[in-house]
Amino acid sequence: MQYSDWMLTVSERGNRFTRLDRRHADGAAWTRGNDVRPLVHGAAYFAELLGAVRAQRAGDLLLFTDWRGDPDERLDGEGSEVSRVLGEAAQRGVIVKGLVWRSHLDKLQFSETENRHLGEELAKAGAECLLDMRVRPGGSHHQKLVVLRHPGRPELDVAYIGGIDLCHSRNDDAHHGGDPQAVPFASAYGRRPPWHDLQLAVRGPAVGDLEAGFRERWEDPSPLSRSPGVRLRELAHHEDTHADPLPPQLPDPDPCGSHTVQVLRTYPNRLLRGYPFAPDGERSIARGYLKALRRARSLIYLEDQYLWSPNVVGFFARALRENPELRLMAVIPTLPEQDGRLTLPMNLVGRVAALEELRRAGGARVAVYGLENPEGKPVYVHAKVCVIDDVWAAVGSDNINLRSWTHDSELSCVILDDSVDGREPADPAGLGDKARGFARDLRLELFREHLDAPEADAPYAPDDLCDPVKAFDAFSERAAALDAWYANGRRGPRPPGRLRAYEPPDMSRLTRTFAMPLYRLLVDPDGRPHRLRRHNAY
Repeated sequence: MQYSDWMLTVSERGNRFTRLDRRHADGAAWTRGNDVRPLVHGAAYFAELLGAVRAQRAGDLLLFTDWRGDPDERLDGEGSEVSRVLGEAAQRGVIVKGLVWRSHLDKLQFSETENRHLGEELAKAGAECLLDMRVRPGGSHHQKLVVLRHPGRPELDVAYIGGIDLCHSRNDDAHHGGDPQAVPFASAYGRRPPWHDLQLAVRGPAVGDLEAGFRERWEDPSPLSRSPGVRLRELAHHEDTHADPLPPQLPDPDPCGSHTVQVLRTYPNRLLRGYPFAPDGERSIARGYLKALRRARSLIYLEDQYLWSPNVVGFFARALRENPELRLMAVIPTLPEQDGRLTLPMNLVGRVAALEELRRAGGARVAVYGLENPEGKPVYVHAKVCVIDDVWAAVGSDNINLRSWTHDSELSCVILDDSVDGREPADPAGLGDKARGFARDLRLELFREHLDAPEADAPYAPDDLCDPVKAFDAFSERAAALDAWYANGRRGPRPPGRLRAYEPPDMSRLTRTFAMPLYRLLVDPDGRPHRLRRHNAY
């Protein structure tokens, strides 16, 4: 397998101003020798993060970015509130620096107050957390990252990246009972919305890349906001608006595993004054997907919060049309997080159009599912995962939509494993790349949860689920059994499995006509320069 067959080269990233690639002595756009572990669900991530932060000592470094941060969110029980844990680290002498999206107003169902309070609480303890509004109008910083560095103890260095913010609703586990500290949500999810999510624990040289990406944002000399109203609020609340210098970056951790990792980002074409590290924006997440999709032959597996935007999904549809044996499976939320009379159609119309595009291209080779917990309550899918042919795996903050590929800031990792997985089919795509351990194991871990299938539960044991066709059929069978149980009045024992076949709602022509412009303007805007929009290029 050639890494350049699946990963972007330096020139293909399309952003010569970033130092991510030129910092590598070998000139590659990725790092080798990493160890990456998936932490499925917030409970697993939060518990590990808590232990890692509490092990830090004076002179260590903690860097984090968030879309939302709730100071009172408990990582693992009483006394483990986010602001307390990070504040205690700062009081021990750990250098704690954070970048949190300033957010829109709370009355618009965002998190302006919570994010500001997190910064205030950390400042009292000697940490520094800035509210960053250096985005396009209507945009956000959506990256979720924690980097822990340890001078003199590089074996402890680790970065956590994925879809999980340090905030309410994220602390759930495989049972999906929901986080007791929940955010307001669509009524169908109940008072404690069940939450499915994923974070990566990355060790090895890629930690240096993720830290370098944080530093690019931290060292941006642009004001945190250009809005006069926001500047007044900064003054009124005595906010810190100037980033203090960071200590020099340590050498990258030594190689420690078999995983090659590429860090991908989205930054928009920011109006008036661009980012110094991406003056024309960066769309390497989109470019990374487009390159990998050209090699897809057997199975694309997605878990995605949104899966909307017809012109983004069109690239998946093209792969389906060009490869008649290719299948696509997606796990998405059964319902959007907002159910208002205006917001619900805006959040549905893009998905309806996207799924129509996929099904036109792939027909019965496309299967889309929602999740429910053992009690029958819908599970909100917040994960952002893609596995292609058990070779290429991507996990990050980005969703399959135009906003994530062009408009908001996003952060993702692509993983290629040097270790071959010998189980059959040994080469699902038939291109000679062979199945790889990380991608296949990640897919199987997620499949076993959704199927309620322990390791030895034939025909859903791992060796059987390695086969793309058998895996595709397993989802279909379990979803059909559960759907039939509901259709028959829930008589008898509930069939095993968490899967429900997703059927998009009927939307009248009038509703679509009304909702589509709002969807394009507010829900899924385009952050590309006009020259790229004209050709739907990235």
